[in-house]
Amino acid sequence: MGKVLIIGAGGVGRVVAHKCAQLPSVFTDITLASRTLSKCEQIRAEIKERAQREINVAQVDADNVPELTALIKRIKPDLVINVALPYQDLSIMDACLEAGVNYLDTANYEPKDVAHFEYSWQWAYNGRFKAKGLMAVLGSGFDPGVSNVFCAYAQKHLFDEINYIDILDCNAGSHGHPFATNFNPEINIREVTQVVRHWENGKWIETPPIIDQGSVHFSFDYPIVGPKESYLLYHEELESLAKNIKGLKRIRFWMTFSENYLTHLRVMQNIGITRIDEVEYDGKKIVPIKFLKTLLPDPATLGTNYTGKTVIGNVMTGIKDGKRRSVYIYNVCDHAESFKEVGAQAISYTTGVPAMIGAMMMLTGKWKGSGVFNMEQLDPDPFMDALSKYGLPWQQSEFDGDLPG
Repeated sequence: MGKVLIIGAGGVGRVVAHKCAQLPSVFTDITLASRTLSKCEQIRAEIKERAQREINVAQVDADNVPELTALIKRIKPDLVINVALPYQDLSIMDACLEAGVNYLDTANYEPKDVAHFEYSWQWAYNGRFKAKGLMAVLGSGFDPGVSNVFCAYAQKHLFDEINYIDILDCNAGSHGHPFATNFNPEINIREVTQVVRHWENGKWIETPPIIDQGSVHFSFDYPIVGPKESYLLYHEELESLAKNIKGLKRIRFWMTFSENYLTHLRVMQNIGITRIDEVEYDGKKIVPIKFLKTLLPDPATLGTNYTGKTVIGNVMTGIKDGKRRSVYIYNVCDHAESFKEVGAQAISYTTGVPAMIGAMMMLTGKWKGSGVFNMEQLDPDPFMDALSKYGLPWQQSEFDGDLPG
């Protein structure tokens, strides 16, 4: 049904490639490209063994627009799936526009030299994609991604208006390392050390970063895994959902962190190794966080001994037929089962599967349009059906638990 070019061969790229390879009727031709060709070749060998299917591989510098454009024009895909670094979103979007190809990613753009991310840079591409009759879908991971679709589904079927949304992301797994990040350390650490924001009554409210004494946190009783300390954190889907969900009065994002993780992070921040600016070392310029990345375990390798589960979902409160109700929609994913299927831990799996499903929606024509779209702007029903079918079954229940006021 369609040709895809997947850019990025980390943990998420591995999952996307494996899941696309499992559906030859949709993904008729797959090319996996990365700066490091050996990573692509390793994944190609895994897919040949597991799925009995051949995929193509290529080397490309995702920062180099002419090089990317030339590759896209040579392969002629129907869709580019971007699971490279968030720094590279705009260069890949530029190449897609130049080559006349649709685009999908899992995380919004952020510049290399500033620890800040927002959708404005990518939303600014809306007119250019419209003019070329091309579709760009942003944030087709879990959060953002599935969390957005849960909101769209609730808005369509469960509520007349949604007033409060709390997105709760719990990783109750154990990878066996003293300290590791579940996705790219550079991106992960930049994200969790920022000032926290949530949207309430039409404006953004700031609170301290999770490693500060004044951080906002509480214990939430997650399905299956039980109570876990959950910290208020800024996440990119808040920006688009605050814009697109009618009747919204407040939206927050919570994520679990162990005291061990926070202690390591505080120490690293205090000694300066999480800095993103250049420092001079031995007559050379280095960026401390990039050096730290080389010392930490590669997230793509964590799956081998990972145990436990992730629980990610939304608690949504609003009005239906004049009555107040609260609904919890969530997914439980097992690290070991994810590794057994595609050789990756559940954090990569819960991002990679929705990327494949979003791509499927576009290739099959379930999602159509010209311009730049966030996930909640598209029909949630076929996506929700595919989640349960392809590895991320969701559950829905009335919610009567406690959340901070």
